[in-house]
Amino acid sequence: MNFQDISDEDGAILVKMARATVTEYITNNNKVSDQIFKEKFSFNAGVFVTINDKYGLRGCIGFPLAIKKLSDALTDAAISASTDDPRFSSVTQDELDDLVFEVTVLSDTKEISADSLDEIIHAIKIGRDGLMIEKDFQSGLLLPQVPVENNWNVEDFLNHTCHKAGLPNYSWKDKTTKISKFQGAIFREILPNGEIIREKFQ
Repeated sequence: MNFQDISDEDGAILVKMARATVTEYITNNNKVSDQIFKEKFSFNAGVFVTINDKYGLRGCIGFPLAIKKLSDALTDAAISASTDDPRFSSVTQDELDDLVFEVTVLSDTKEISADSLDEIIHAIKIGRDGLMIEKDFQSGLLLPQVPVENNWNVEDFLNHTCHKAGLPNYSWKDKTTKISKFQGAIFREILPNGEIIREKFQ
């Protein structure tokens, strides 16, 4: 199974597990152990868990490469998003009922090979592709939903991904910069602990 095979039902299970994992960890300092979940999602995949509150982003951590089984990557990412995102303080128990959980399961990354800046721009589709930029031991990643949520065009998306990597905005124009794209299956709660939908931007 890969990200394209994940059904809406699978997505709902993943989001519910992300919430359950954070709830158990924040409330009891324990990790959830669910053998059925582990067996169902025993294939390797990259994944990000995003947590939002009424003000916006509350935490987002994940694994861009398929280096772990999805079951383990999901629970590890959920705990890290709620406690280890350096941009935010740890989520508290009092917040849990007001948070919206989102899970993005990633495809493999594919390097963009292009002879011109126009070819790079035309190789990227807003709403379909996420980006990873790497240069001089620095890297940054933005998920496919980010440019849609911020109303960016492709150049904006490239510049912001460079910024995420700690690089000057226009570093993507440098031929030594590696630009890769990927896709994602995105599932999120509409309301805190509410209905879970698959996001479709295309």
